Amino acid sequence: MEKLDVEEREKRGMENFLKGYNCSQSVVLAFADVYGLSQDMALRVSASFGAGIGRMRITCGGANGMFLLAGLENGSVVAGDLKGRGENYQLVQDLAARFKQEAGSLICAELLGLKPKQVEGTMPSERTAEYYRKRPCVKMVGLGCRIYAEMMNERHGYTETKENHQ
Repeated sequence: MEKLDVEEREKRGMENFLKGYNCSQSVVLAFADVYGLSQDMALRVSASFGAGIGRMRITCGGANGMFLLAGLENGSVVAGDLKGRGENYQLVQDLAARFKQEAGSLICAELLGLKPKQVEGTMPSERTAEYYRKRPCVKMVGLGCRIYAEMMNERHGYTETKENHQ
């Protein structure tokens, strides 16, 4: 894998969200080319994981997108491959820890400031200027993309991160 341009991937993800894709789709689509996914496949495979998994406000879609990508990166395809599954779970846990450290939570409802068990229904909110102003979602998408690109660069031997250039 070639070194990923962290800022460019972060920007791609945020632009995807601003176009109207959900948070998980926005992250996965930002890396579809890395894994040879068509736009259609990237959007379909990640569609259910936006808005905290099907708008249940559980795990943030920005994080879910990273986890889906982790499966493409090193998910085991052999039945009973405990070592392979363990390696994938380690990657997911490392991604989750970084996301939680920077965002403060992995939980969509907490990031949105919703009351516990507050039901919103299944219909997504209309994307308006007010929607974007009051929600951290675009930032969470950018964060997911940045963390994923940084970790992939580290995994593939590219140790320079954004902090090294400051």
